[in-house]
Amino acid sequence: MPHSLLQQHFGFSEFRPGQQQTIEHLLAGRSAAAIFPTGSGKSLCYQLPALALPNLTLVISPLLALMQDQLAFLHSKGIPAATIDSTQSYEQSQQVMRQVRDGEIKILMISVERLKNERFRNFIGQIPISLLVVDEAHCISEWGHNFRPDYLKLPHYRQSLNIERVLLLTATATPQVIDDMAAKFAIDPSCITATGFYRCNLDLGVEAVSPEQRLPYLQQHLDSRREQPAIVYVTQQQSAEQVATALKQTGHHVAAYHAGLEHPLRMRIQQQFMAGELAVIVATIAFGMGVDKADIRHVIHYDLPKSIENYSQEIGRAGRDGQRSECLVLANQANRSVLENFIYGDTPEQDSIARVLTEVSQAGPQWELMANQLSASSNVRPLPLRTLLVYLEMAGLIESKYSYYAEVKFKLKVTETELANRFQGERKHFVEALFASCQKARIWWQVDFEALYQGYGAERSRALTALDYFEQQGLIELQTKQMTEVYQVQQPLPPLEPVLQQLVQQFASKEHSEVGRIEQMLALLQTPECLSHALADYFGDSAAPQQCGHCSACRGDVATLAAVATPPMASPEQIAQWLAPLQQALVQHGWAYTPRIGARFLTGLPSPWLTKVKARQMPGYGQQEQQPFAQLEAQC
Repeated sequence: MPHSLLQQHFGFSEFRPGQQQTIEHLLAGRSAAAIFPTGSGKSLCYQLPALALPNLTLVISPLLALMQDQLAFLHSKGIPAATIDSTQSYEQSQQVMRQVRDGEIKILMISVERLKNERFRNFIGQIPISLLVVDEAHCISEWGHNFRPDYLKLPHYRQSLNIERVLLLTATATPQVIDDMAAKFAIDPSCITATGFYRCNLDLGVEAVSPEQRLPYLQQHLDSRREQPAIVYVTQQQSAEQVATALKQTGHHVAAYHAGLEHPLRMRIQQQFMAGELAVIVATIAFGMGVDKADIRHVIHYDLPKSIENYSQEIGRAGRDGQRSECLVLANQANRSVLENFIYGDTPEQDSIARVLTEVSQAGPQWELMANQLSASSNVRPLPLRTLLVYLEMAGLIESKYSYYAEVKFKLKVTETELANRFQGERKHFVEALFASCQKARIWWQVDFEALYQGYGAERSRALTALDYFEQQGLIELQTKQMTEVYQVQQPLPPLEPVLQQLVQQFASKEHSEVGRIEQMLALLQTPECLSHALADYFGDSAAPQQCGHCSACRGDVATLAAVATPPMASPEQIAQWLAPLQQALVQHGWAYTPRIGARFLTGLPSPWLTKVKARQMPGYGQQEQQPFAQLEAQC
């Protein structure tokens, strides 16, 4: 059956390496993992089984652009697929939910955050699901290069939704990460398929180029390869704009792409690149995961990649058609401090962690929190805060129970009596009790779930299901606000000081590990051995040739990256002058100044408190972004 579906729906006569065995595991009812290089056909491993399995295939994907790209492909093959995402209108998401409910959709793509949505969980819990697919599955591992704490909840969601089989997909996982992610889903080692990381059509080059030489070198490189599709990767948004402007002035069809651009503009730039209207994209890592363009001939790293995993993922976008493609790093150590500073900027301070622990200790047996409020009050950025909450769960102090909307309100599109009269017997009594428990304003009715439970004994879940049904029928307009997460707190709590020190150590270890990735990256770029072999070896692939013959090391052109002298640090008097307005603003809000906050301010790294005091408008913000964070912190 797999071969007939492959021919019928996808137009292929043969499977690529690894695809058939992965698909057969799934069709036999077993969970599986597929670790294939970027562009090697991982997606087919769930697209084909989705057609053969009786119920819905639910795909967890980390990026909206990735979902849109997959959907376009599936629609082109006549396969019914959809997404529910934040860009959709209310009517669009309702239509998708109706189609899923009616069995008209075979594949539904969502972000992992969607599963935290109380209304979505109510909906999806009623849908039979044959297969859960976790794309970019390395995100579930703390040892991965892109750890996303919410991915750790996926085994729990899989259990609560009663999903028989799971497929994990990734292109960038070391042996340690593969073991970790497979263990979390109890995947048998015999069902893990890794096809190797070696790409014989990619020419890997490293050129030691000083910061000042990079732009002329890049222009010369692209001038001799005009109109060949290329991606130029930079670290910062400002660099993307500057490099794109310079290339435009020399006649290249080029655009900058980064997270600072409005979503419609980003989509338009991506579409122009896909259509060949733009030859070159100068981008931060915000670009690429959703791009499945087969004929990208060049991937050039203008700045150092963040890690070997990032490098592998980014060069993997070149030459997906199998034709020779060039991957070039214009290497120096100039932006090493910038890369390291991003890592330091994400590490919460001891005082901030202590504030979160105080909240836990004061909560009693049940802790309700709104993540944005907790981030703002503790000065922990949203992603590290999610990591901190996961660490607290792993330590056994808290256990995630559920999340809900603090505010659920609706407005009637028919009269109260007309709506109630659509039902009979106990259902009618329930609808009347639901209305009676609401606080009524002129237009909006706000539901008091506690009053409903006390007066009628109806659970919150029943009320939400009813409101969703009313909305589907066009009887009400429903609004939900303020996501609240509920945790059960260990009783009694252990002494918190040892917990605090353990958490501080965990974040310090994570920080050390992330900085270590930069060291590994620099070592790879300077290896005297074959670059292709060294890259494959990092990912545990022993089948790559010892000498590929198509990398700069094999050509005898081994890069040596001299340490770059950073600009002189500002004088203590100048630093004190820059920090004075910040310190004053923090005092006015009742917050304590710390050297780490000062270093974040001077290196231009945002944090909730810096945002609150409008730090960007102060003269010293970002004035020392080239300085090593740790040295600057010592001066603050």
